[in-house]
Amino acid sequence: LMFDTEALIQRTWDIVGPRMGYGKMGHDIYNTLGMNAARRKRYFRDTYGEDFPFETFTENYRKEYYLYIEENGVPIKEGLFEALDWMKKKGLKLALATGSSEVSAAALLKKAGCYEYFDYMICGNMITKSKPDPEIYIRACEGLGVPCEEAAALEDSRYGLESAVNAGLMAIMIPDLLEDADAIEDRIAAKLDSLLDVPEYLIKNAILV
Repeated sequence: LMFDTEALIQRTWDIVGPRMGYGKMGHDIYNTLGMNAARRKRYFRDTYGEDFPFETFTENYRKEYYLYIEENGVPIKEGLFEALDWMKKKGLKLALATGSSEVSAAALLKKAGCYEYFDYMICGNMITKSKPDPEIYIRACEGLGVPCEEAAALEDSRYGLESAVNAGLMAIMIPDLLEDADAIEDRIAAKLDSLLDVPEYLIKNAILV
């Protein structure tokens, strides 16, 4: 949602897969968007066999991932800082709810310069059930001290949208690699082109003035 990491991860899977004898694996990302590490591990072993070396695969693609970021910087999505600045000026409480590990998420936020915008962070290693289960959004709202029905979630994956809707939040989709949310689309509030559209949407729908 915040960083153009899905396309980058897809690229690293296409690089690492052939090295490990599995061929290009970038297409698998469409089946794992929004998953935490435990669910991704299960997916890869269901797909490539129980002997699939998930830990080695993860270590190898992360090396490629961080090498790219070190050389090119964090690929920031259009409108990220505009949206964050606007939300903070409005006095909104902000939480990050991600399936990534706390270490990985914090490092990326700090490198991008947006760590301080968030009042609370809940990550994949801090929950027992990953998206689409509502746990992560329920705990995010608890961490902010905000009722779920008074919160909105910005999401780019089907599992993330399902998690937010199941928790009772207003879910707004900002598409990335996944452009459609299929069966969940009739339950989300909106599908916007980019983060730049978030302030206008919230104002036009009388959610904020």
